[in-house]
Amino acid sequence: MDKFYRWENKNLRLNVLGTAGAKQNKIGKIKGNQLKISVTCAPENGKATKCMIKFLAKTFKVKESNIILEFGLTSINKQFLIQEPNYLPDIITSISD
Repeated sequence: MDKFYRWENKNLRLNVLGTAGAKQNKIGKIKGNQLKISVTCAPENGKATKCMIKFLAKTFKVKESNIILEFGLTSINKQFLIQEPNYLPDIITSISD
């Protein structure tokens, strides 16, 4: 993917550069073909990734089961598939296809 996201029908594939142990959960800036996302959880055995799934579910207004980690459980480089998001953050809506 050239961008940090790609639409596949009604689903959104998202490339993420994750940061664990941050002061707050937040969506950051775009870095190359990844979106920086920070979570407060510690990077222990995939706990930060689970926190990121909860944060993404809240952000995109979907159930946690609609957020599928495709790779990167214990890596800073992750890819998620967000099934039928009900809301899009400004970082995505401000970028034209």
